[in-house]
Amino acid sequence: MTDLKLAPPTAQELGRMGEEFAIDYLVKNKYEIVTRSFRLYRGEIDVIAYDGRALVFVEVKTRMNADFGRPEEYVTSAKQRQIRKIAGGYLVQNNLTEVECRFDVLSLLYDEREGFKIEHFRDAF
Repeated sequence: MTDLKLAPPTAQELGRMGEEFAIDYLVKNKYEIVTRSFRLYRGEIDVIAYDGRALVFVEVKTRMNADFGRPEEYVTSAKQRQIRKIAGGYLVQNNLTEVECRFDVLSLLYDEREGFKIEHFRDAF
C-alpha cells in the first residue's frame, strides 16, 4: 500500500475553509450572522453579524503560515478604508444609520495536522 500525500489547499480553497471556520467560531460565540461576502464598490466585506446590539463588519484573513507576516498584518490602512466605505454603503442601503458598529479582524493560521488557530481582534480599526 502506498501512502498518498494530499496536496495542500490552494489559496482559494484555504480562504473558503477559513471563512467556514470563522463562521462556526462566530456562531459558537453567539454572533448572529446577517450576511456573508457582501459586495459593493468593487470590494467585499467577508461577514456582517450582530454581537448583541453591535453590528460587526468582520474581515477574515487566512494563511498557511506566518513566513511573510501574520494574517492580520494584511489588513492594511488601504483595506481598512475600503471596508469602511463598503460598510457605510451597507448601512445606507439598509437604513441602519443609528446602529452601533465596529470592525473586527479574524486572523487564521492553518496547519495540516492541527487545523486552524484563530485570533480575534475586536474593534480592530
